[in-house]
Amino acid sequence: MRIDVFTLFPDVVEAYAATSILGRARENCTLSFCAHDLRSGATDARRTVDDAPFGGGAGMVLKPEPVFAAVEAVEATGIMHRPLFFMSPSGRPFTQAVARELSLLDGFSLLCGRYEGADERIVTELCDGELSVGDVVLAGGELAALVVTEAVTRLVPGALGNEASAADESFSDGLLEYPQYTRPSEFRGLLVPEILRSGDHGKVEQWRRAMALQRTLERRPDLIAARGGLSDADRALLATLQVNEGGKTG
Repeated sequence: MRIDVFTLFPDVVEAYAATSILGRARENCTLSFCAHDLRSGATDARRTVDDAPFGGGAGMVLKPEPVFAAVEAVEATGIMHRPLFFMSPSGRPFTQAVARELSLLDGFSLLCGRYEGADERIVTELCDGELSVGDVVLAGGELAALVVTEAVTRLVPGALGNEASAADESFSDGLLEYPQYTRPSEFRGLLVPEILRSGDHGKVEQWRRAMALQRTLERRPDLIAARGGLSDADRALLATLQVNEGGKTG
């Protein structure tokens, strides 16, 4: 997997990408990652990358000349992969399903905005699409780009020490993840559910499935609706554990 990130703060992006999962994936050659400085495309002594918006208004806008130049210089080396996505609140919502789509590619690239955004010609003529990590406005696209990078990298074979981790977590089956517990079995009078200490793996799996359904019903009923509602098997499982369809334990 090759991911290139174009940003005004390559050191910040590189620092995070050198740690934890991303760092290990780079060390074992699962991930090839590089952050590129958009100022490398500037031609003046001040390395200017922004200008005032036409029509007036607050803030500054990324200029097309340095951004096109920075991206095209890397693309000319042959190492950069498309699609190139601009990180923007206007973009396609980035979900686990989108992360899975991207994880099947050989690579892709991300462009981080700053200030009041980017000249529209950058978005429409240089980039292949836009991605949004949520209905929020950030100071720039760097955090969003790292969210995309980490979520996708976790799905690339070899990136995680335990491949089952990516298959058994929130959104993997359109559901939130079930509650997790570890030792001690009792803490300040709070007990780990007995079924998890029973050693009966079949019952544990049933409990985890039921709890995932319950948690999703309580917190994200939209995810249940997106799956077409509860199946007959789901309803039967919830009934067995006395969980109603509103997500509450009876």
